[in-house]
Amino acid sequence: MKNFSRIIVPLDVESCAAALSLVGRLRNRNVLFKIGLQLFSAAGPDVVRRVVDSGEQVFLDLKLHDIPTTVALATREAAKLGVSLLTVHASGGAGMMSEAAEAAVSAATSPTSRMRLLGVTVLTSLDTGDLQAIGISAAVVDHVSRLALLAKGAGLDGVVASPHEIEPIRKCCGAGFLIVTPGIRPTGSPRDDQKRTMTPREATNQGADYLVIGRPITQAPNPAIAFDNISREIG
Repeated sequence: MKNFSRIIVPLDVESCAAALSLVGRLRNRNVLFKIGLQLFSAAGPDVVRRVVDSGEQVFLDLKLHDIPTTVALATREAAKLGVSLLTVHASGGAGMMSEAAEAAVSAATSPTSRMRLLGVTVLTSLDTGDLQAIGISAAVVDHVSRLALLAKGAGLDGVVASPHEIEPIRKCCGAGFLIVTPGIRPTGSPRDDQKRTMTPREATNQGADYLVIGRPITQAPNPAIAFDNISREIG
């Protein structure tokens, strides 16, 4: 996986054409473009191929969560698309994550081309009260740390977690374990539906490897200028 900006931009749009237009507006910035459930449902694997074929890298954020065999097979297909990063739910368990990790290795044409896997811990739209409502008594930070350790032990490359859990994850999982943080809002931006947020500078100071920043960039009058301004804010 080649080097790319620390900012990950979601292509949360309704069509392949809209996605490619946004990609074009952010070209030559080494952006990792995140394709999630909305765009994948609308345009399918073809949009992934189109973005990859344009020379850009794709973070396929499907948050796979199923029996181990099904997730492993889906992981293999994602790797065939040329995806750089793929998400699975860490709550799917060690067995599911281990089989996904093995599938990513077996699908790689070389060690450097292997698709990286991230375990989704606790969504940034949730807080401790939400966890309690579904029967999880642990505080968010403790539950995230437990899932991060489980993901590392299963062979995943890192996790997705809110910026408020960066320090405890780094403490329990060590350097080199990727931490990708959504819930990033530049100074003055609305929180929208995120509950556990932080500014780009705060998150990078905490030790985040990559920041997912969507609406402040994609809904800006000029996404390229917004991207560059946030890049400068990170420093």
